[in-house]
Amino acid sequence: MKARIHVMLKTGVLDPQGEAVRHALGAMGFDGVFSVRQGKVIDLDLADGTSEDQVRDMCEKLLANTVIERYDIEMG
Repeated sequence: MKARIHVMLKTGVLDPQGEAVRHALGAMGFDGVFSVRQGKVIDLDLADGTSEDQVRDMCEKLLANTVIERYDIEMG
C-alpha cells in the first residue's frame, strides 16, 4: 500500500525558497512568473491495512510542521 503526502507552507507564511526561485526565473528571462511556493512530497510504502488516520497521525507528529504547513494525503 502506498501513500503520498504533499506538504506546503500555509497561505500567508513567507516562502524564501519560493521567492529565490521566482527571482532566479525572472533573471533567466521568465518574466511571467509572479509567485512561487515550494513544498515537498513524501512517498510512503506501507503495510496493508494502514489507515489514512494512521498516516494523518504520522503527518501531525513528524512529517509536517502543522503550525506553518498544511498537508494533503493521497492513499493508493
